[in-house]
Amino acid sequence: MNNTKYKKLAVGGTFDKFHEGHKKLLDTAFELGEQIEIGVTSDDFGGLKGDIDPCKERISNLKTFFKNKENKFHVMRLDDPYGTTIHEEDFEAIVVSKETEPTAIKINEIRNKKNMHQLDIIVVSFVLADDGTPISSTRIRKGEINKKGHIINSD
Repeated sequence: MNNTKYKKLAVGGTFDKFHEGHKKLLDTAFELGEQIEIGVTSDDFGGLKGDIDPCKERISNLKTFFKNKENKFHVMRLDDPYGTTIHEEDFEAIVVSKETEPTAIKINEIRNKKNMHQLDIIVVSFVLADDGTPISSTRIRKGEINKKGHIINSD
């Protein structure tokens, strides 16, 4: 793990069915950043993934998770994949999952065209469920696993 402390770091996601994978992503961001900007997809933008919890509820779940964090953080609604990372020069890094790494690469391409410095991209590995497959909100919604990655028996 890279122990560099970044002054300003971005992390974003839908954060639906807040699970162990989300916790690992955010713990990494809080471990590496002094100031963390957390983007949460809006109902319209996030809704493209399917039937998700309302944005207000997802933000509330995040704030509960953050209550013991000492870093400065700001939670904002995301209406597109990039948020403020393509407008604000002072971001130094972005924390992503393997699934969202292509978005971080695209952010750096946009920043490059705008003559902004590139962000360090920190890729966090998936948290695996008991069956060895990544924990995901989709799997939780389908009733395959719970938020800790335990298999739900359908017997």
